[in-house]
Amino acid sequence: MKFENLLAEVGGFGKFQIIMIVLLVIPRVTLPFHFLLNNFIAAVPSHHCDISSLDADRIFGNLSREERLTVSIPKQEDGTPASCHMFSHPQFYLLSNSSSSTDLPVLQCQNGWVYDNSTFKSTLSTEFDLVCDRRGLNKASATIFFIGVMVGAAFSGWLSDRYGRKPMLMVSYLVTATFGVASAFSQSFIMFAIMRFLTGMGLTGISIITYVLCVEWADIEHRTLAGVLISLDWSTSTMILPGIAYFANDWRTLVLAVTAPLGLAVITWRWIPESARWLVVNGRLDDAHLYLSKCASFNKRENSLKDIQPQSLATVTVAENKGNRTYSFLDLMRSPKLRKLAILSGTTWFGVAFTYYGISLNISGFGLNLYLTQFIYGAIEMPSKLLAYLCLDKLGRRYSQVGTLVTTGICIGITILIPKDLWLPRTIIAVLGKGFSEAAFTCLFLYTTEIYPTVLRQIGLGYSSFVGRVGVSLAPLVGLLDEVWLPLPQVLFCTVAIIVGLLALLLPETHNVRLPETIEDIEKTRKRSICLPLE
Repeated sequence: MKFENLLAEVGGFGKFQIIMIVLLVIPRVTLPFHFLLNNFIAAVPSHHCDISSLDADRIFGNLSREERLTVSIPKQEDGTPASCHMFSHPQFYLLSNSSSSTDLPVLQCQNGWVYDNSTFKSTLSTEFDLVCDRRGLNKASATIFFIGVMVGAAFSGWLSDRYGRKPMLMVSYLVTATFGVASAFSQSFIMFAIMRFLTGMGLTGISIITYVLCVEWADIEHRTLAGVLISLDWSTSTMILPGIAYFANDWRTLVLAVTAPLGLAVITWRWIPESARWLVVNGRLDDAHLYLSKCASFNKRENSLKDIQPQSLATVTVAENKGNRTYSFLDLMRSPKLRKLAILSGTTWFGVAFTYYGISLNISGFGLNLYLTQFIYGAIEMPSKLLAYLCLDKLGRRYSQVGTLVTTGICIGITILIPKDLWLPRTIIAVLGKGFSEAAFTCLFLYTTEIYPTVLRQIGLGYSSFVGRVGVSLAPLVGLLDEVWLPLPQVLFCTVAIIVGLLALLLPETHNVRLPETIEDIEKTRKRSICLPLE
């Protein structure tokens, strides 16, 4: 008996699956909120050296604010006060001749900074002074978070394959909620960094487990639709995030606001089903029969299991899992074809994640404010999902993955060539690149889930996500390379996207192919199959 046939008999995509997707969307809305949070909580507003200590000077005290800045702080090329330097002493003669200030001695800010609070009431940069020579710490806050996501990917995949999808999903809820709230009350940058690291560990479990649950409950015919549907929450939440950030413009309030949906997720967790596929593979036949019966009932196919008893499900239990054998990451490398898949899927994840977040975490510089740019970046993801769905269904997984990733690289390359003063065409091409990068991510989640066997699916997705988060962790730091050569970060994102996209040609096609259950299924040739109900 094939599990796919059994799933088609009880309803491979009906009311049961739709309700499950709705329940899984509740925790998933927090994913883009937290993953893109640094665009707002780590924003760096305009700032200049604090010169209030000079107020004691009688002459200085009689000057207007603009005159004080003129005699105290050198001007940049655009005429605004320098952000990190001040004159060693007031240059009063500049009030009548400001053109000769370039050769005057300057020093770094001595008494902190004054920030423009017109857009943000408070950010990490303003509270912990993460500017100038501490600018790298601001970028590092995102990297530390994504390292937590990376570490969490390794543990959550292995644990959910060992103990089940549903229990580890609740653990992920509690870890994320606890440390997410704690990060909002951080009293130092170090405390904040530690809390964000642990928050990232919890979030990656939510990301991986919810997606696998969705795909494992869908039949072959509707697997693409299910994978795309559950990913729509990311695009919707990406558009909602700038609205939340606009009204909660204090970074502590914003962190609490984007973590709040997990409270509802904890309450609704009890109604989320365990993966029947995982239960069968692990010999828990009574539980598997219970969930399959619920699926049949919701989908109005109550009679589909009348001749199937729990013990008869043993015919789909794989021989190599008898004796409660446990699997580890080492199993990904023990057989030749699986080893090749692991290396290629990891490489693809690195390229897609590195490129996607390289674009997503750089929402300034296009002539638009942060809120509008973030909204546009989210809005373009909706048609990107449609594009991904059509490509996955018509072109297959492999060519869809290659096409979306290579086109992303081409768009990034074009933005490098367009002068910065032409902000409108640069923004249009950048938004298109963002759309294709999202399409690449949509393809990748479904593709990876289909590549690995059930006994290693969470481990395989966890491993791939781990490698991908290495790319995500590097993306914010690559942005600092603009001090070496301004276009260098974009050149790196472009190059990686195109090279990795071409390497994806080496991956196998999984469109209309049964999900593999065992390692043996990977090592032998997988055939295309259309799933039919049991006779």
